[in-house]
Amino acid sequence: MTYLLPPLNALRAFEAAARHLSFKQAAHELHVTAGAVSQQVRLLEERLGVQLFERRTRQVILTSAGETYLAQVRKAFRCLAEATAELKPEGVTSLLHIGLHASFAVDGLRARLAQFRRAQPQLTIRISQPAGLHELLEGKVDVVISDRVQRYPGYKCEPLERGFLIAPLGTADCPEIEALRSCLLGDVEPARPATPRAALVAGTAKPRAMTASRRP
Repeated sequence: MTYLLPPLNALRAFEAAARHLSFKQAAHELHVTAGAVSQQVRLLEERLGVQLFERRTRQVILTSAGETYLAQVRKAFRCLAEATAELKPEGVTSLLHIGLHASFAVDGLRARLAQFRRAQPQLTIRISQPAGLHELLEGKVDVVISDRVQRYPGYKCEPLERGFLIAPLGTADCPEIEALRSCLLGDVEPARPATPRAALVAGTAKPRAMTASRRP
């Protein structure tokens, strides 16, 4: 059966723009220009025959049609991610890049991360400190652990036993982050992700400082 689908690039631009509620931030994540994101979204709207965003002076807002479509697009992306993960040969590792806020004490996490490593032997963990919401917005890390609440449109901030776990809405419920969340909350045996899991990378990487001025 042949499926009449919109171009994947247009769907990626739409999902990112909907998550950030910003063409500029979506462009930053996708490493393209804001104009390219806007054009992809416009082409998608023309193809679908519906308006997905309401354009305002410094913001875009999802229409009711956009909200409905976003939920289904996210489900489709997740299905694609899971199908792709199932194809990975035995022994191929996936990487989960964790950012720690500058003031967060990594020593308190070592026992939990060691437990996570044992439970998920084929998921590589990389830790970057300092890293915060700005690094997450730029896509330099997959998830951030902070000692204080940090909220931003398109991102989920959840309380842990110590601190808060912050991840993009589009990936906050993916198996790897669900397993990490479960482990950080103290579960003895966190749920195993559907994708291959990992070895803990020793040491911390220092990401480049962000220049973005926009703050939550």
